[in-house]
Amino acid sequence: MSYEFNEVDRFICGTVGEPGEREFYLQVRRGNQLLSALLEKTQAMTLAQRLEILIKAAMKEDIALVAERTDRDDAALEQPIETDFVVGAISIAWDEVSKKVCVELFALKEVDGESDTADITVYLTLGQAKSFTSRTQAVVNAGRLPCPFCAIPIDPRGHLCPRANGYRR
Repeated sequence: MSYEFNEVDRFICGTVGEPGEREFYLQVRRGNQLLSALLEKTQAMTLAQRLEILIKAAMKEDIALVAERTDRDDAALEQPIETDFVVGAISIAWDEVSKKVCVELFALKEVDGESDTADITVYLTLGQAKSFTSRTQAVVNAGRLPCPFCAIPIDPRGHLCPRANGYRR
């Protein structure tokens, strides 16, 4: 099943669960239509980083481009969160005609559908893309604190630090 959003009301990344056990979701809303896609933390982080690079490159290429100021959406994910599909691959591109960022999400597997292929195509203004990157970076960085010695995230139940020769920190 394919979904295409030429304009969106909301495109955000959020989490469910406690740090160390969080599930990451992308939610897309246009009017009454809401889609939630489950993805990995590294996918969310990489998407935000690559979007930031794409935005800078597009603005450098066309100096007439102006990113409208869009406040970061810090509201929670919309409930109920029902996984429409699991993200397997992500593609981003700059659409020269519409002057928007095109984000394509391809399903690893469809949760409730018959088909093995599903995708979401979302077109974002530069302001929406900047807002998304800002929120996503904050969400990713809100997890477990890294150990000051080995930089591995500290589990709430304790941490066996390899640099401390196995002693618990």
